[in-house]
Order: sequence, then C-alpha cells, then structure tokens
Amino acid sequence: MGTTASQLGKDSLSEYQELTFLTKQEILLAHKRFTELQNRDERNHLNATRVPMEKILTLPELKSNPFRKRICHVFSTSEAKDGSLTFEDFLDLLSAFSDSATLEIKSHYAFRIFDFDDDGTLDCGDLEKLVNCLTGETDDTRLTSDEMRQLISNILEESDIDKDGTVNLSEFQHVISRSPDFVSSFKIVL
Repeated sequence: MGTTASQLGKDSLSEYQELTFLTKQEILLAHKRFTELQNRDERNHLNATRVPMEKILTLPELKSNPFRKRICHVFSTSEAKDGSLTFEDFLDLLSAFSDSATLEIKSHYAFRIFDFDDDGTLDCGDLEKLVNCLTGETDDTRLTSDEMRQLISNILEESDIDKDGTVNLSEFQHVISRSPDFVSSFKIVL
C-alpha cells in the first residue's frame, strides 16, 4: 500500500480527494486497479497514459453493466472518441457512481449515458436503445415493434413535460427525483 501512495503522491492524492466524491482509500484502490490495467512500461506515466476501453471493460464492476460502453464513452476525454480512459477520467467515472455523489451529479451522468446520439435530448431512438440495453437484445427478450412503440409513448407521456417529443435534462431530472431507488442503484464500487 505504501508504494501505491508514494507513486500517486500526497499532493495528487489530496487534490483528487478535493475534486471527487471519493475517499483517500477509494482513490488509492482506484489507482491500484487502474495501474493493473496498464502495460508495464506505461505504469510510471499515470496521467499521460490512456487505457483502451476494451481493457476497462474487463473490470468485473463494468463487465455485466448493459451500458458499459456508453459509460466509457461518456467519461472518456479522448479526442479520438474511442472510450479510452486516463486515470483522471477513471476517477471521474468512479466519483459520479460513488455513494457520496449527489442526485444532481448522478442524474446528469445517467442522462448523458442514455443520450446515445449525444444531442442533449432523449428522443425515440435513444429510448429504444435504452430499453434494448435493459431488456437485452435477444429474440426471447426483444420487444415487438408495437410493444416498443407503446412503451416509448408511455415514457414520453410521463416524462416529456413540454410535449416536444423528447426528454431534456431537466425533464429527466424531474422524473429521477421521484424515483427513490435511483441514487442507490446508480453506483459502481471497486
């Protein structure tokens, strides 16, 4: 544990703690897990190194999440938009999914994850992809076209306050605020 702390540096550790919802212990564990994903020759260049999305997705905490690729894309600062993460991207991800993150932070990131086309609204296409991620896209679980159309219509009826055919961030946050299980279920713990 001592070598992990010294590699990270006390100043960096304190700064990360101030900028995230994570404890020192959680940051040190995140550092350990992130460096395990890096190639050996990259481990001394923590902030300069990006870990490919394929390696991030091997983490057991993400492996079974139906939104795992979207999560990587939303938190990635890569100009190539390849879902790769730096250590700071990884900390941002863990911070947003931590128990200490606020409802506002969690709902903001959930909205971004569900906004598959990154246009700032959840439209019919986003909602269909969202439902397919949740139900699985196998023949046994896939909804029929009519079932999907009815479900999306119901979602919009309930959520689309301004009746423009999409759900914007504030409408999404309004719906989430009435869902007591959201905060406790929107988490990833290492």
